[in-house]
Amino acid sequence: MIKTRLTRWLRDEEGAMIADFAVMFPVFLMFMLSSVEMGMMTFRQTMLERGLDMTVRDLRLGFIEDPTHLKVKNQICTYAGFLPNCAESLRLEMQPVDPRDYTELPQSADCIDKSQDISPVRAFVNGGGNELMVMRACIKIAPVFPTVGLGNQVAKDGNGDVALFSTTAFVNEP
Repeated sequence: MIKTRLTRWLRDEEGAMIADFAVMFPVFLMFMLSSVEMGMMTFRQTMLERGLDMTVRDLRLGFIEDPTHLKVKNQICTYAGFLPNCAESLRLEMQPVDPRDYTELPQSADCIDKSQDISPVRAFVNGGGNELMVMRACIKIAPVFPTVGLGNQVAKDGNGDVALFSTTAFVNEP
């Protein structure tokens, strides 16, 4: 009797799909959450580039008088729109570059790390007329899902934020 019940229980296939579901669901969930994370990062990167491009256009045309780090940063945040805590998380570098003796910006972008003491802006120099300028913007954002999939794999600072940056070049109008 026990042997018959045991044999019947071992041959019973009811609920077999639960095992497959239990194995595959976490994998599919990780892919879905990683897709959302990648979409949000791409959206924020695109908005940062849009804000930077539109602000540089204003700089080239002289719509921003006496550009300072704060004025340019506020203009980028206005144009970018959907960047969380933009005013507190965005940092800019701008410097003139000689096209005949090009020296690039430092490899590491100058970003704000909220877990460390505040440091001054690395370089923000207004160039003269017909001078080639290079500007880099860096913003720190918090991942949507910081402990799952892509949000867990990206490089984060001490505060758990991810750096997004964009670089552009323009020539000052005379």
